[in-house]
Amino acid sequence: MMRVAITFAIAALGVAAFHAAALPLPWLLGPIAACLIASLSGVRMEGIKPLNEGMRTLLGLAVGATFTPVMLASMAQMWPTLLLIPVMILVIGLIGVPYFQRIWGYDFATSYYSTMPGGLQDMLVFGEEAGGNPRTLSLIHATRVLVIVVALPFILQGVWGADLSNPPGAPAQSVPPGQLALMVACAIVGWQGAKRIGMFGASILGPLIVAAICALAGLLHHRPPVEAIWSAQFFIGMGVGMKYTGITMAEVRRDLAAGFGFCVILMVLTLVFVEAVYGFGLANGMNALLAFAPGGQAELTILALIVGADMAFVIAHHVLRIFVVILGAPLFARMFKAPTV
Repeated sequence: MMRVAITFAIAALGVAAFHAAALPLPWLLGPIAACLIASLSGVRMEGIKPLNEGMRTLLGLAVGATFTPVMLASMAQMWPTLLLIPVMILVIGLIGVPYFQRIWGYDFATSYYSTMPGGLQDMLVFGEEAGGNPRTLSLIHATRVLVIVVALPFILQGVWGADLSNPPGAPAQSVPPGQLALMVACAIVGWQGAKRIGMFGASILGPLIVAAICALAGLLHHRPPVEAIWSAQFFIGMGVGMKYTGITMAEVRRDLAAGFGFCVILMVLTLVFVEAVYGFGLANGMNALLAFAPGGQAELTILALIVGADMAFVIAHHVLRIFVVILGAPLFARMFKAPTV
């Protein structure tokens, strides 16, 4: 419990520092920065896993509550950009696997599952089963999420003038108690129901689906209050920074450097696809960037909520990305692997 208390205190200091410096997204980027610095300084940190996971249900509720019949109908028109998601994953694989194997000397399993932009836990399980190094996989995927989540707010602000100070919801006191109770029910039923059937991203997608059903049925009229979304940002940011706990200098020199270099490749590829989507008039640039950026689903959902992006567009593309990576990972791994002589 002492480690948990220290971790919470460090994350809270990060929020306070970002507020004091008027930096963007203090509830998300503050805990990330503070916990990252503490991890690299050798501080041992620990969170409360069920609480961290439970906070993600708030993001699913926030997205599901925005669904309307018009938004649902608009998803049928997304097929041209949705078709680009598997193409992008294939290009990432063709570049990423040789990058990790030839430049950094990783074995094939570690290289392949470090390359695939899927969920961290899924890639760790698949990679370890295939003989990869779970610690290396964890650090590289944590770096991918970290770099993309930290870079995107500044890109959104610098290129599109996005207002990152927008409150992502109304104050709790303005939301009727009946609506709050319905949200709690949607979160629990959606999360546990999705978990029971083995759905990937159960803590986000389960509540999203149940909340969307309630919103389309005219039962749910509010998103989670702003205090709840800030809490979700706090726990998600803390979780990203904590992933570097116990890192050694050897891992910094190799795994973090390899992960950072791959992030540069990913950002360039993302911008190429975003430019293609925007150039052909398939979506505006900000929505395209949030939809195609291969970061964490939870972190990008937060950014999309804050800047007022097209939630259906962004979520549909991320769900497809995770779906393609998870279902295709074992199959594509066999295709990529060079035959042994």
